[in-house]
Amino acid sequence: MRCPTCGEHLRDHETACPTCGAAVSSRSIVPSVRMGVRSCGRCGYVGGGVEYFKRTGHICLLLGVSAFTWGLGGLAYWIARRKHRICPQCGLGWEHAHVSGPSLAGRATSLVEAGSGPNFGVDDPLPRRGIARRVLGVAMVLLATLMIAVGFTEPELAVVAVGSVMGAGGTVTIWWGLKDRQDRRRALMTRLQRRVLLLATEKRGTLTVTEVAASLNLSLSAAENVLESMDDGLRVRSDVTNQGIIVYEFPEVMHHPRLESGSKG
Repeated sequence: MRCPTCGEHLRDHETACPTCGAAVSSRSIVPSVRMGVRSCGRCGYVGGGVEYFKRTGHICLLLGVSAFTWGLGGLAYWIARRKHRICPQCGLGWEHAHVSGPSLAGRATSLVEAGSGPNFGVDDPLPRRGIARRVLGVAMVLLATLMIAVGFTEPELAVVAVGSVMGAGGTVTIWWGLKDRQDRRRALMTRLQRRVLLLATEKRGTLTVTEVAASLNLSLSAAENVLESMDDGLRVRSDVTNQGIIVYEFPEVMHHPRLESGSKG
């Protein structure tokens, strides 16, 4: 259980938070599972995200960029971040917060309990693709190139300076979009690995590429890539049977029933 004010872990019998002193009732400990309600992974805030430019520091940055780029850089910055939402307490991007919605309502009674469940994170939304940022960055670089060329032709040093700043901003925007794409691919791989672990539990610790591809609706090459990314030789290892079939084993899953029976004994 967590305090709804500061996110501190609470015991079942505690009626006040030992960190911030806020009174905590049994009803306030379990957060609502309304659509859009999330839990910030950094500060523990539970609720909805706020618009990016609701934060004073972001507004100041927007004004500063606009002042040095004749408003063009500020416009590009606003277009790139206008739909972005953040945590109102710590400013963490709201796409990184844990989802608390109908998909988790049947699995747990609180965000903390949902975080310890076996399916937690499987249905989390993926990060953005970064297509809009890459397109915007390319447009800024092309416009900056044109401005620099015109500035050298006239010559106008001010136009060259503004074009240089815009070109730098476009380059950063392109890099930002590429980073979004990498984050999305990484998140997708993590999601697939979690689903493979759930499938391995159902199959008692052994999987083949064909089983993963059929169960998760993947191509054979994609299923093989996921399994190879998990094969570390320790927790997941591959072996070839006498029939020439590559089998991926999950030792911890295979021996889990035996370990449970041993602990009970």
